[in-house]
Amino acid sequence: MKEKILQKLKEIEIQKNVEILFAVESGSRAWGFASPDSDYDIRFIYKHEPDYYLSLWEKPDVIEFMTDDDLDGSGWDLRKAVKLLAKSNAPLIEWLFSPVVYYANNDFAKQMQDLAVECFSPIAVLHHYLGTTKNFMDVCEMEEVKLKSYFYALRTALAGKWIIENNTFPPVAFADLLQIAPQNIQEKIIELQEIKANQDEKYLHPKEVLITDFLLETVKFNQDNASKVGSSKKLNEELDLFFRKMINN
Repeated sequence: MKEKILQKLKEIEIQKNVEILFAVESGSRAWGFASPDSDYDIRFIYKHEPDYYLSLWEKPDVIEFMTDDDLDGSGWDLRKAVKLLAKSNAPLIEWLFSPVVYYANNDFAKQMQDLAVECFSPIAVLHHYLGTTKNFMDVCEMEEVKLKSYFYALRTALAGKWIIENNTFPPVAFADLLQIAPQNIQEKIIELQEIKANQDEKYLHPKEVLITDFLLETVKFNQDNASKVGSSKKLNEELDLFFRKMINN
């Protein structure tokens, strides 16, 4: 599949007259709990020729594609990506530290990762994950639950807890996040993960009270401790210099 993905990205470069700097897997395949019918969520950062950025007018800064063989692609222009980095955008940081990398300009990737660490805002990212967890809670409390909903809620709840306890950006791989859950929760999640790996995404699983209660407890913990985490420092000048360097590279 990697060769097919790389071929599609090369087609995008030619069609859109851009250079792709970084391309990774996001979503369940990157997190480590894909179902057999999960899409490939390909995320990438690209740049145009320098003159593109000298226009007075706003221009498109997103490229998206969907193929018949489940390749779901979404890319952000370099300027958009750097501006979002300044805001400690959680999805972007997840891309930068994805365990599944399809292509990387190594110099670009290393500098973006270093800047992501410097720009990291615990409070901004915690609120992102807290809001995402809450969005899934209603369906997670139903009598039958899509396992996808459980895992999305668990991942973001544990990510928020990680930030509070470690003051760093949480691991992208779910298996690494899982280490901070109680042992009985870990065992139940591993059991559910094995089921998910063998069921399509429409599968409905009987409500797991243990998991639902843990989610409710973790959401409350994250809410109660949100005021204890800090914000980021401003790196506007450094980000400007990095952006100019990359478009002229």
